[in-house]
Amino acid sequence: MDVDLIWKNFIDCLSQREGIDSAHWRKVAGIPFLYVSVSDAAQGSLHYEIKRCAGKAMRGKRLHAETVSVRVSGNDHVFRHRFYVPQEKMFCCGNLCPDCIRFR
Repeated sequence: MDVDLIWKNFIDCLSQREGIDSAHWRKVAGIPFLYVSVSDAAQGSLHYEIKRCAGKAMRGKRLHAETVSVRVSGNDHVFRHRFYVPQEKMFCCGNLCPDCIRFR
């Protein structure tokens, strides 16, 4: 699974949304940041559009997305956004855990 391809699909989807002027991402100190410029009309629906495009980019893969707002300056928004694989138990430890792999 290539995370760069997922990021490309995510940014392409986000850039095509109405009200979003530009979108790009950059890694700083190993942490991916999402930079989005929006028009005044799209301020309220930005979080929804980010979730929607992240869902489209992750479709068919075992990934989750996390988005945290970092800074807003006028119409420019900065988010800490990451795609990650959830940590799940892959074996039975024998302690009768409620989330045991045997119960799937």
